[in-house]
Amino acid sequence: MAWREAGSGEPLLLHPGGPGVSSVYFGDLAELASERRLLLLDPRGTGESDRPADAAAFELADYASDVEEVRRHLGLERLDLLGHSHGGFVAIAWASAYPQSVGRLVLANTAARFSEAIRAARAARVAAHEGQPYYADAVEALRLRAQGRYGSDAELRELYRREARLLLTPESSVDGLRELVDRAGANADALRHFNEHIASGMDQRAALARVDAPTLVITGELDPFGESTAREIADALPNATLVLLAGADHFPFLEPENRATWSQAVAHFLAG
Repeated sequence: MAWREAGSGEPLLLHPGGPGVSSVYFGDLAELASERRLLLLDPRGTGESDRPADAAAFELADYASDVEEVRRHLGLERLDLLGHSHGGFVAIAWASAYPQSVGRLVLANTAARFSEAIRAARAARVAAHEGQPYYADAVEALRLRAQGRYGSDAELRELYRREARLLLTPESSVDGLRELVDRAGANADALRHFNEHIASGMDQRAALARVDAPTLVITGELDPFGESTAREIADALPNATLVLLAGADHFPFLEPENRATWSQAVAHFLAG
């Protein structure tokens, strides 16, 4: 396992989403790094972390055990962890399996399951782009990715580039997201395993009840993993704080108008 570090102070491990992308997709997180020592993890098979020999070794329990091994390696009795999107799925799995190891937990722009509300919000986001010159190609790339029609990491990365516009609102600039997609890479084995073996049956609502550590549930008003999804998580947790960022989307730490507010909310929670 590998990670890059930024800032100083008490350590905070950050797990990116995807699955199958490296921590590069967090950007520099300069505002948060001014408050904490950030350990930006490259999940298994991404960045500088080794790729498992077994293409099926991408279960949430596998990722969770990696987080626990990092905690042990650091010699920390308790670890603060921030998981974004798929990283939030991992964070729930880790915190419920190793509750004694959790300091403070941040579940950012994530979900316990894929609900009808999430599917409807994603469909509405795609439909909002209809009529744009890129729409047909982006929808085709989305379809190919959803069907697993990619044979390599490079092919998957190109599909992400083509469909990236659909991840944002029509008014948003996509240049920064595309640049980070290129730099963060894409592990085709990780995404294929998640889509074929995990996504349809994932439901971690019961696991949330075992997470008694202070937990921040934070999301954006415009995120398909938005308010109703965040409230579902917070309601299932024994010790939750819910923050909804007005005007923010799925990547608030990359959105110039929202990144400072997002970082301040996270830092304020971690400070207790």
